[in-house]
Amino acid sequence: MPPVVLTRESIREVLTPGRRLEPGRVCEVVVLVAERPRRLEELVECLWDDDAGIAGRAADALERATRQGAARVERWKDELLGLMAETAEKKVRWNLALTIPRLTLSGMECSRAAATLRTYLDDPSSIVKTMALHGLADLTRQNRESLPEVLDMLRVAGRSGTPAMRARSQILLKRLEDPERKGRHRTSLHMFD
Repeated sequence: MPPVVLTRESIREVLTPGRRLEPGRVCEVVVLVAERPRRLEELVECLWDDDAGIAGRAADALERATRQGAARVERWKDELLGLMAETAEKKVRWNLALTIPRLTLSGMECSRAAATLRTYLDDPSSIVKTMALHGLADLTRQNRESLPEVLDMLRVAGRSGTPAMRARSQILLKRLEDPERKGRHRTSLHMFD
């Protein structure tokens, strides 16, 4: 990670440069919010930015910042669940699909997140569909009753999904079905863990 040299730039200013799907200076923002947790609110606000590039990079930064734990993001849980259901921006969708299951969710919130993720399976974007499967698999840590349905979805996607869905489904199935992994606590089934 690059050292943080940001002092006066707003997080929005840091996230501005770059074309729509480019990561830009996301890694700097991740380091910044780790070192200065009060700036996290500023990052979360950027998720609703009118500029799709800024919103997408903000979602990317938030996803990366929550890989080791999402406790600091819990206070925005309702807003993030709402955004996940309403956004059409694909980079925001796929990053929230990974981020939301890391939050501590009630049974109703798990159901709400799962319902939204199931709608993502109809998205035209292969990566959104793939991350929706990933998010559904991650939700089974908090909602064990959903495991049989998610295993079925992964098996179907593993046979008939896009190439990315097939590959990710195989990885997720191994992790969910491997009895040696059942007792391990994981913050995510993220591909980079």
